[in-house]
Amino acid sequence: MSQQSFAKLRLEPARHLFTAFASGKTLAKSRSIETRLVPATTSPSGAKAGAYLRQFLEFCDKTGAPLDFVTYHAKGRPTNTEGHVQMGLNKNLRDVSEGMKILAGFPKFAKLPIILSEADPEGCAACSLSMGYKQNGYRNGTMYPTYTATLMNSIINLADEQKANMEGMLTWAFEFEGKPWFDGFRTLATNGVDKPVLNVFRMARKLSGERVAVQSSGAIPTSRIIAEGVRSAPDVNALATRDGNTITVMAWNYHDDDLPGPDAPVRLTLANLPSSAKSLTIDHYRIDRTHSNSYTAWQKMGSPQQPTADQFKKLEASGKLEKLTGTQTLRGKELEFTLPRQSVSLLQIHW
Repeated sequence: MSQQSFAKLRLEPARHLFTAFASGKTLAKSRSIETRLVPATTSPSGAKAGAYLRQFLEFCDKTGAPLDFVTYHAKGRPTNTEGHVQMGLNKNLRDVSEGMKILAGFPKFAKLPIILSEADPEGCAACSLSMGYKQNGYRNGTMYPTYTATLMNSIINLADEQKANMEGMLTWAFEFEGKPWFDGFRTLATNGVDKPVLNVFRMARKLSGERVAVQSSGAIPTSRIIAEGVRSAPDVNALATRDGNTITVMAWNYHDDDLPGPDAPVRLTLANLPSSAKSLTIDHYRIDRTHSNSYTAWQKMGSPQQPTADQFKKLEASGKLEKLTGTQTLRGKELEFTLPRQSVSLLQIHW
C-alpha cells in the first residue's frame, strides 16, 4: 500500500469526527472512533504526516468545514553520538517549516493562526534514562533551556520569512510521580523541584510588548540550522522586546553537541533609544551550571534519591530563576559579559 493511500485510509475517521464536531452533532457510541484509528499528525516534514495534513486541508477547503486555527506537532531527534548527546534541532525546524509551507498552499487558510501543540526536542516524554534512553539526559541540565530559546527564536524567524501567523508553541511535558530524581523524563520539575528548563519559560514570560530588531555577529541563519544543524560554530543570538520604559533581551550560546565549549564574549549595544532613556539600570538573570539549576545543585549533594528536608529546601530554591548579579547601573549604551556554552541570559534594561 502506498504512503498516499495509507494517509487517505486513516484520514476518513478523522474527517467524520471533525465534521460532526464542527457541526455540533453528537456521535452515537456505535460510531465512536477509537484512538488507534486517528492518524498521526506529528512531523509534517515526513511523507505520511505531511500527506495527512495536506489532505485534511483539502477536505476542509472542498466541503467548507470551518477552521479557526491549524495545529500540528514538530519534533527534533536527539541521538547518543560518540558518548555524548547530539540534538536534532534541524529536524524540529524542518517540521515547523514544512507545516507552514503546506498551509500556505491553501489561500483560504494561509493566514489562520498556527499553534504548535507539541514543539519538543523529541517524541517520547515517557522515555527515561533508567529505561535506556541515554540521549534524553539533555532534559535535566542546561541543554534543554538553551535549545528551547534557540527554537523559539528560529520559529519566529520562519514565521517572518514565510509570512505565517504563528500563534504559539507548547511543550508536551508531563508529571511522573514517584519516579527517581532527574531520571530524564520530559518534565518541567522532578519530585516537586523545578528543572532548569522551566526557567527559560519564566524568562520568555518577561518578553512582553513589541519585538525589537536584533543583530548578532554570532548568529547562525535559520536556513543553515535547518540544513546542517548547529554542528560547527555555536548559535550566539538573542530575542528582544520593548514594553514602555523597559527593553528585555534573552540571549543564548547554543550548540547541538552537549560537550564543553568556550564561553562567548558578548558586547550588548543598545541603539535608537528614546531621548528619555538617560539613566539605565539592568537586571541580569542567568541559566547556567551554577545559576537557576537544581540539577547541578542535586549532583553537588551527591545525587540523593531521598533528600533530607534541608536538602529539599535548598533544591527548591536552586530551581527558581536566579539573577547573575544585583541590579546594575549602565554607563553609556553598552554592556559586556560572557555567555557559557549551553546557557541563557535575560537582561531587563529600565529607564
